[in-house]
Amino acid sequence: MVKNGEFFVIKEMKQRGMSITAIAKELGRDRKTIRRWLYEDYPDTYRRTVDKPEKLSPFKAYVRQRMEEGCLNAVVILDEIRAAGYTGGITILRDFMRPLRPQVSSNATVRFETQPGQQAQVDWGEFRVDWNGKKKRLYAFVMVLGYSRMLYVEFTEDQRLETLMGCHERAMNYFGGITETCLYDNMKTVVAGTDDQGEVVWNERFARFTSWLSPP
Repeated sequence: MVKNGEFFVIKEMKQRGMSITAIAKELGRDRKTIRRWLYEDYPDTYRRTVDKPEKLSPFKAYVRQRMEEGCLNAVVILDEIRAAGYTGGITILRDFMRPLRPQVSSNATVRFETQPGQQAQVDWGEFRVDWNGKKKRLYAFVMVLGYSRMLYVEFTEDQRLETLMGCHERAMNYFGGITETCLYDNMKTVVAGTDDQGEVVWNERFARFTSWLSPP
């Protein structure tokens, strides 16, 4: 185990431009150990209080999706979710991915490709945080572009229809445009139910909202 002081020394030596080999030689450590700790945000003794599992909760659906698409590289996925606001370290991510790897490998799926601007996928994530000594429930609105996998995440205190519509507008502004279609997983504020023929019945207010969003 790397001690706290040594951990920050490794970080500082890397910032000075030293190579992993040079750092390992200077500290008498294995290069794999140095490389692993350069990817971490905190030493072992800090992780229990800083890297709380709740930090990953809003991004778990996205991580599962990327793994099902064939991306099993935690470093690559870490870069993607950090760009969307994830503030935790790679250890939590790896711990989450580890038990999923056999399942993903045995149930490999072919990624469904869409054309640029054709489709976005929308979902909610849910997690709890400490708020003034109490547990508070928060939600994460997630929109992923089907072609580029570009990701937008917004944290909210509820999943009301007004909140959902506002998140859509801000996501579209962030992406700089509107996709032809959006894919939802039976979201209650989007789908009112099904008719006698089993066809989806859309929430009337949300349907009007999407008509307003759609280009002429």
